[in-house]
Amino acid sequence: MASVNVTGDDANLRITIIGAGTIGLSLAALHLTYLKTPSNLTIVDVRPDLESHILRSLPAFLPQSLHPCVPQVKLASSVPAAVKDSGIVQECGPENLAFKSALWSEVEEHAPPDALFWTSTSGIPASRQNAHMRDPSRLIVVHPFNPPHILPLLEIVPSPQTSQSVIDRTVEFLRRRGREPVLLQKEITGFVAGRLAWVLLREAIHLVDQGIVTVEQLDTILETSMGPRWAYAGPFKSFHAGGGPGGLEGLLKNVGPTVQACWDDAGQVNIGGAWEAKVFGQVREAYGALDLEERDVANRRVLEVVQEVKKDTGSSVD
Repeated sequence: MASVNVTGDDANLRITIIGAGTIGLSLAALHLTYLKTPSNLTIVDVRPDLESHILRSLPAFLPQSLHPCVPQVKLASSVPAAVKDSGIVQECGPENLAFKSALWSEVEEHAPPDALFWTSTSGIPASRQNAHMRDPSRLIVVHPFNPPHILPLLEIVPSPQTSQSVIDRTVEFLRRRGREPVLLQKEITGFVAGRLAWVLLREAIHLVDQGIVTVEQLDTILETSMGPRWAYAGPFKSFHAGGGPGGLEGLLKNVGPTVQACWDDAGQVNIGGAWEAKVFGQVREAYGALDLEERDVANRRVLEVVQEVKKDTGSSVD
């Protein structure tokens, strides 16, 4: 029986990825980077062209040296067969509660009793997904930020029923994989990274819809201001530094009326609203099909530079 050894060598560990979409493939690439035996990774998906899809798509997420590993990855269309020897089952399926709750009941029936169950959902809490499980303490959210084979954040979101052992084993395992697991203190829809990103997108849509900026102009503003700043430090640290000797408190005392006016005037937009034609049209015209390889190279280099700077200055990398 496979087991997750979080304190020693797990050369025999078997991992199953459920779902061969973008996130599933990116996480598969992350695991392949560390697995000593590529055949210990199984990808399960019901798509009829799974083999050709994996052979065509997965290498794009991997360095050239790991391309020979791709044909060795096991493929399955049946969940029971895919999870029966797995130490980790990582679900990357549709954002559909009915699908996920039914899936975990099936996984629980066929996976080893000590296997870790991770859901990579973007916003459905584990406490809703585990409703039909015999042992709901086994399930935990491991929410990546796209693309997870490059970006180190993984939001770890237990349900009130999740056991401490599952939390500890998950966090320790991911740290050993060079990730940055952040344990949230309680469940919330969308978690933290998603909520911050969607709020920023909402205001960006509002500003474009009001004719204040174009899509390209707004992206330029972010890319040449907050983007570089936030690559090094988040909003609290950044604004604390911007406040001089008074820090964040001093900054808000100085510009508080403007800040409050912006908060009061925040844009309200709804999915399906009239803004969609304008914004989607500008995005298509400005960017078309993006070069994801360029994105990945840029993300890697930014992370490398930030880590180098923090190491040279002795600053915490947490």
